[in-house]
Amino acid sequence: MKHWDPWVIFGFLGQFIFGMRFIVQWFYSERKKESYIPIPFWYISIVGGVILLAYAVYKKDPVFIMGQGSGLLVYIRNLVLIRQKQQAEVAVTLNAPQQRGA
Repeated sequence: MKHWDPWVIFGFLGQFIFGMRFIVQWFYSERKKESYIPIPFWYISIVGGVILLAYAVYKKDPVFIMGQGSGLLVYIRNLVLIRQKQQAEVAVTLNAPQQRGA
């Protein structure tokens, strides 16, 4: 390859970002001394996945498009589930003083 195609550089950037999610997960797991998937893992997955999906669309690769597209749905759904759990925990905390006083 005599020159670097900007799309190839973009694709490598996406792959680098996508790969960093495992480093982040490893770091958090080591700190907790147990296997753990932190919230930043999902955001990094989305950023890397969007870049890789754009690259796959540019390359017109249906296998790559399907893989990255379906992965994005999983990453987003996990963030939705995390948000719902956090909101439920806040609601329980906010309602707890009212229940004790009743």
